[in-house]
Amino acid sequence: MDAAGLPGGCCDVLLRQLEYLVALARERHFARAAAACHVSQPSLSAAIRKLERELDVPLVRRGQRFAGLTPEGERVLLWAHRILADTDALRQDLSRMRGGLSGTLRMGAIPTALTAASLLTTPFCERYPHVRVLLTSLSSREIARRLGDFEIDMAMTYLDDEREHLGEVRVSPLYEERYLLLTPADGELADRRTARWAEVAALPLCLLAPEMRNRRILDANFRAAGAVAVPAIETDTVSALFAHVATQRWSSVIAHAWLHMFGVPDGMRVVRLERPAREPRVGLVVAGTGPESVLARAVLDIARDLDLREVFDRLTRAHLA
Repeated sequence: MDAAGLPGGCCDVLLRQLEYLVALARERHFARAAAACHVSQPSLSAAIRKLERELDVPLVRRGQRFAGLTPEGERVLLWAHRILADTDALRQDLSRMRGGLSGTLRMGAIPTALTAASLLTTPFCERYPHVRVLLTSLSSREIARRLGDFEIDMAMTYLDDEREHLGEVRVSPLYEERYLLLTPADGELADRRTARWAEVAALPLCLLAPEMRNRRILDANFRAAGAVAVPAIETDTVSALFAHVATQRWSSVIAHAWLHMFGVPDGMRVVRLERPAREPRVGLVVAGTGPESVLARAVLDIARDLDLREVFDRLTRAHLA
């Protein structure tokens, strides 16, 4: 018997059933959910039907294909997320008590913060070699959903005005995002000590796409300067942005943290931009409710030992020099 008074394998069976239900709600397709759980579709379907019998309620609306969860299924899904998160936190805590952390750290990051994530994950893996890290690029709204559903342990995202989307979370600021003009070395603003936003708006630009939070921040800065930027190229990845800028045909406004990964392409130069009235903060967030992830706490401890503000400011000064 286990601690709950159940036969030895019953808890494992229940957890597996709950994992299948969570996967089905996420994938909204029986075959995809089965593939995500590495089982056959009949096995997944049978396990969920068994859970329905044991709880004596219908959980899934069935037709020719998955049609959603019943109201009872939605309620069980909430409990499933919580139970699985509690179980994971328990295992992490017991692992720590045995002398070392193990398991998988599930971390989300907005695309513009991915370049900074390695400064945290690398020392984390060095300190805890038995822990795997699953780092996923997510929008701020997807981060909020996955934190609320206990699908990730923590995330790197914009703070401040994003808090309304993040819900109840605990935050740990890392750095303020500073902006630089990245422009061809022979460009008209390349020799400036500081460039003005209105001047930059008139350049041939490559910027991130409008649906991305970084772009919306830049557009607000342009508007505050009485200008509108109409980029020739828009993309949803920082790597594609740098690939275009490296052709020396385009200029861009970049976050100083991106220099850590991409540096300054040959034939290009970085120029300071006028400081806006407010620089957005980037930080770590963890769910404000439910059990605290031991792995997330370990990352927060590492972040506290680092000064990413100084790391990025020092890097910026070196490239400007």
